Amino acid sequence: MLKFTFLWLCLSFAATLSAQQTVTFRITGLPSYHQPANPIFLAGSFNNWNPGNKDYQLTKKGNEYQTSLQLPKGKYEYKVTRGSWENAECNAGGMIAENRVLTVVSDTTIDLEVMQWADHFPATPKRSTASKNVRIVDTAFYIPQLNRYRRIWIYLPQSYLASHKKYPVIYMQDGQNLFDEATAFSGEWGVDETLDTLGAQVGECIVVGIDNGKEKRLNEYSPYDMAQYGKGEGEEYAAFLANTLKPFIDKKYRTKKCRKHRFIAGSSMGGLISFYTMLQYPKIFGGAGIFSPSFWIVPQLKEGLEAKAKRVKGKIYFYAGMQESASMVPDMLYVLEQMDAHSKAKMTSVIRASGKHNEATWKEEFPLFYKWIMK
Repeated sequence: MLKFTFLWLCLSFAATLSAQQTVTFRITGLPSYHQPANPIFLAGSFNNWNPGNKDYQLTKKGNEYQTSLQLPKGKYEYKVTRGSWENAECNAGGMIAENRVLTVVSDTTIDLEVMQWADHFPATPKRSTASKNVRIVDTAFYIPQLNRYRRIWIYLPQSYLASHKKYPVIYMQDGQNLFDEATAFSGEWGVDETLDTLGAQVGECIVVGIDNGKEKRLNEYSPYDMAQYGKGEGEEYAAFLANTLKPFIDKKYRTKKCRKHRFIAGSSMGGLISFYTMLQYPKIFGGAGIFSPSFWIVPQLKEGLEAKAKRVKGKIYFYAGMQESASMVPDMLYVLEQMDAHSKAKMTSVIRASGKHNEATWKEEFPLFYKWIMK
């Protein structure tokens, strides 16, 4: 039996090799300011999105850069970089470019043109503060419910690579602000440093951070249409979290599959959409961290709250500061009262007299939430 298995594996490996196709990538157009001495790489689903892997570096030949890869038939997504995501290709206005898509069916040559390099549009330089346990899942993960793309971060516990354990997961909004000062709008939460410290004390956890949609943030994080800001797309966004991103993370990483080990969290509009997502998908999310939720923007939330609350179990951590808007605390207490009266959720609420509506405040509160939710 062992010999048969070994022979079968050899034949399978040979068949796989024979199915490899030669794909030649040629860069025929670059920004006028590109320096010939700068190396160019490919990063994509074929190399775990490594932006500086020398095995995927293109060779300069005359006025072109090119390389050939042996790839099995199938669909791939990729980008062109100069060795890091800070130096990746971008659109004409400096916006993050969508992933390039390649479907391999036979030997082929792909001609590429790079419009701009991201570091040609520098903001005020910031030092990266992300720990070694933070990485990018995808720079442009597809959101089919909204036909948009988004960067997805992940924090893997310190024991992840050296173990076979499965871990709880927290899905968090505004991913730019969670781990890295270099990408944060006005300071980061320090989620990675907090978990590096608390993981050994109260239990380790995977954290998935989803970047907000910038100019689409208000719409994506609102489950209802807004008189001032337009169409609410929160229903679609919540469906993305529950039906697209969650299954992807469960498949790719070692996660605990039970609802009680899956949480969602966010602040401000991110707190609103996190709460709504738990209402909509109580069988998927078993806990939530609701920081300074913008309940004021959607009074429609109160309609039907009783019926939705009856389906909710799990744990919910509510936080608000008295230095926020005048309606912040009353609105949160109203929702908390309704949930307490009609749901089976275990809840706690924290109201800080000095609490403000900013990342620094939420950074201080996050460790307390984490200890509570992980009990």
